[in-house]
Amino acid sequence: MNRTVAHLLMRLYPRYWRERYGEEFEAFLETHHGDFGASVNVVWSALCEHVFPTRGGKMHQPIRSFGAVLKQPSAFLPLAMSLIALAMVLGDIAIYGVVHRADEGAVAHLWQLLMAGQTPIVAFFAIRWLPRAPRQTLPVLALQAGAALASMAPVFFLNL
Repeated sequence: MNRTVAHLLMRLYPRYWRERYGEEFEAFLETHHGDFGASVNVVWSALCEHVFPTRGGKMHQPIRSFGAVLKQPSAFLPLAMSLIALAMVLGDIAIYGVVHRADEGAVAHLWQLLMAGQTPIVAFFAIRWLPRAPRQTLPVLALQAGAALASMAPVFFLNL
């Protein structure tokens, strides 16, 4: 890659990052063949570094907060799936009322897929995060269980 382009790409990173990694990163960019995709990747990484800065020297820092665990896809996807399932059931009740149909409709099938589909995600989350950060993981699991129960409640109490 051109020395000037490598220097400009390196300058996109925050000052503290450049002080720590700048020389090595610029040398890396100069010695390796860089195409348009590599340049876009460097720009994207620089933007991510501004938004989510690297702290410390370790890549795998311990998770110390509930919010950090909740940001994991395997934590928030089951919550989103339960809330979507609940919204679908409540929307169906709001539009059509409490109707006992002989054949299950599309909403019932989608609800079943959403509720069954989150089970392996919750299991993966528990297996992966309970050993690493049990204190932060247990409230997330309780939140996931609460969201699932909230989605199941109208189905159970209204015999849908």
